[in-house]
Amino acid sequence: MGTTSGAVWGRAEQQDFRSRVRGTLLGVAVGDALGAPVDALDLAAIREAHGAEGIVDLAPAYGRRGAVTHLTQLTLFSVDGLVRAQVRRDTGAWHPPTDLHRAYLRWAATQRDWGPDERRKDDGWLAREEWLYARRHPTRALLLGFGDETMGTLEAPKNPGEAGPEAVVRSAPFGLLVGWEPQLVVQLAVECAAQTHGHPTACLAAGAYAVIVHALARGDDLDGAVQKALALLAVRPGHQPVSDALQHALGAVRQGLPDPSRVEELAGTGTAEGLLAVAVYCALVGEDVRHGLCLAVNQGGPSGAAGALTGGLLGALHGETALPPAWLAELEGRPTLLVLADDFAMEMTQGPALHGPAGSCPGWLARYPRGA
Repeated sequence: MGTTSGAVWGRAEQQDFRSRVRGTLLGVAVGDALGAPVDALDLAAIREAHGAEGIVDLAPAYGRRGAVTHLTQLTLFSVDGLVRAQVRRDTGAWHPPTDLHRAYLRWAATQRDWGPDERRKDDGWLAREEWLYARRHPTRALLLGFGDETMGTLEAPKNPGEAGPEAVVRSAPFGLLVGWEPQLVVQLAVECAAQTHGHPTACLAAGAYAVIVHALARGDDLDGAVQKALALLAVRPGHQPVSDALQHALGAVRQGLPDPSRVEELAGTGTAEGLLAVAVYCALVGEDVRHGLCLAVNQGGPSGAAGALTGGLLGALHGETALPPAWLAELEGRPTLLVLADDFAMEMTQGPALHGPAGSCPGWLARYPRGA
């Protein structure tokens, strides 16, 4: 899979890729939904509310079971931005961080507006999904980062002291660019993280997470994927906190049966590199997807982010059919997630048939306009 050209994709490859794309996006959302009801609770409070084992099933948040947060919302807009970048490439305009920033500004509008604005013809279909206009406790860093038109860059990042995990979560789709070289995946995730989370550790954690997903989507096992990330991080200034966190996660796997205290130790103060370590650890030691996700969210840190990051890894590794069907059945926005996942997979494997030299599909360009 050295290219995104449709010429090298066999049917079996396309089906495997689509399953991993679906698995990644649904995994992020399911992990987010599992963690959302306990996001602000410490472990004692989680157990008091949900029993001695903690939370082991979807529970109500925002008025329903299976509700997702801003973490899933932004992940969807990452996918939208990537598709739009591919479509705009035909015009000679090729700067994916700018296309991602435009997509995130469309998300920011969902947090301000009551509903879709039909006058904005270039918004595309995702921004017209009314369920995305629910405000689900977006962090201050996100609202500030996308609060105006100025795009944060590595030279002039937004919120340069912000080291939270939110930018890492929305980076999962970058790993699904399986035709890209790994170092370019890292670079895209790092640049896009700087739009809201300018601390070097947050940016590099985003790059590490994206490239781990990338290796998984290309068929590596998780340990091998982490080793690739460590090698790519090693050449980047300021990598040590993220590299140390990943090494800590790998070491913890060999320290006996998993328990919440080990997860909390890895999470630390809930910053980007700690939550990345939690996700790697829980994905490695979980007996299955359900067990790995429950391990990730039953701790006193940001449970939604931990669940989302773990779900993204497990979904990329195993594909959609490994995810708990009873949780998917209740997942908020599942129809949107599936359509977006399939659109992304189709664009990445068969894009020239949708908008190439042989002609364009008007319906596709209405869904993913070139204009903005």
